[in-house]
Amino acid sequence: MVQKNELPVVVIGAGPQGLAAAAHLVDRGQLVVVFEAGESVAAAVSEWGHVRLFSAWSELVDKAAARLLEPTGRTVPITGFPTGAQWISGYLAPLAAVLGDRIRYDSRVIGVSRRGRDCLVDAGRAEQPFTVHIQTSDGDELRVDARAVIDASGTWSTPNPAGADGLPALGERAAAELLEYRIPDYRQRTRYDGKHSVVIGSGHSAVTAVIALGRIARRDPSTRVTWVLRRGAVGNTFGGGTADELPARGQLGITAKEFVDAGLINLVTGFRVEKIDRDCDRVLLTSEDGRTLPAADHVAVLTGFRPDLSFLSELRLELDATLQAPVRIAAEVDPNLHSCGSVAATGASDLAQPEPDFYLVGAKSYGRAPTFLAMTGYEQVRSVVAELAGDHEAAMRVELQLPDTGVCGGAGLFDSTGTAIGGSCCALPEKQLIQIGLAPASV
Repeated sequence: MVQKNELPVVVIGAGPQGLAAAAHLVDRGQLVVVFEAGESVAAAVSEWGHVRLFSAWSELVDKAAARLLEPTGRTVPITGFPTGAQWISGYLAPLAAVLGDRIRYDSRVIGVSRRGRDCLVDAGRAEQPFTVHIQTSDGDELRVDARAVIDASGTWSTPNPAGADGLPALGERAAAELLEYRIPDYRQRTRYDGKHSVVIGSGHSAVTAVIALGRIARRDPSTRVTWVLRRGAVGNTFGGGTADELPARGQLGITAKEFVDAGLINLVTGFRVEKIDRDCDRVLLTSEDGRTLPAADHVAVLTGFRPDLSFLSELRLELDATLQAPVRIAAEVDPNLHSCGSVAATGASDLAQPEPDFYLVGAKSYGRAPTFLAMTGYEQVRSVVAELAGDHEAAMRVELQLPDTGVCGGAGLFDSTGTAIGGSCCALPEKQLIQIGLAPASV
């Protein structure tokens, strides 16, 4: 039988953070296998390839990955702001080519456990390798043993619904074919010219969408745009503006506010979707307080994402009850809490779980929080791989200071009374934990 320390580290997901993790493992001479559910590298990024990032090229390239690319003579751009498609062609695809057959495509991870141990068994648990169960695109299943697992599968496959209570609104499933849960490609202007488009959400994806629609409305005054916020007041929807240390991110809010002020976008607050009806090929949205918007030709539901934890049910995870994120980073990234705009970088010690040598990294490590940056993930995998390689000093070292958002406050005003979610400024309410697969100690 192969010894545990002779087995590879399995990385789930060949997106930016999964590839960076693989690059760091190769850089440290570690065995690695990457399983990607899609047919090609960064399959999720390719679905929003038309969207331009607000992070610059210099913030989108991992250092170990850059070292791996150097012998190939491939020059990675260092200035400008790429689209998702350019990120793939200019960096992620070349990196995947160097990693070669370490990446297995069309391979969806459907379960992770310990060899011969379900989540109830304590005896000898940590000494057993992980078993990673894979389903290929043709329906075959296989099992791979691993000494460690890094889950960088992201949250793209599980967008939040339009319903205000976190569940699909009444009628939402029946109208699903008329709804879009990712940023549409608004370059296809004929679909939106002279039509009524609705965007639901308050994060950067929603802001990006309403800006694109605002530009269409500016060229064609017959185009109507409605921007729906659940919160009762605008609050910090427009972000930190010029105080944001990522200027392109700050500019998003500035531009959106200009379009709202110019009347090109109708901003509706306190609208918590309860019901969605079909009117032929149009959509009617009704809020919990009984308001109904004019029939929409297009609806983009951009209310964020949530982690898929279903295939991790046999592992012992300790997650925050609110965010479904590792408990040690939850207070830092929780949008309900005041952070004065700054978020600390996170490493292996923050991401460690009761299940030794298992780590959630990348967007999935933030659970339902919307503030993740690529550079955050690169720092995470640098630290995690150092820990797995036995370089504990490097794992503990912090090599990143994240840019301030310029926003002082939590999630903004929730209702018309002005009550803020999460309490007063700088007061962190006591948090509860959600424990998945965590068995009681043996007696």
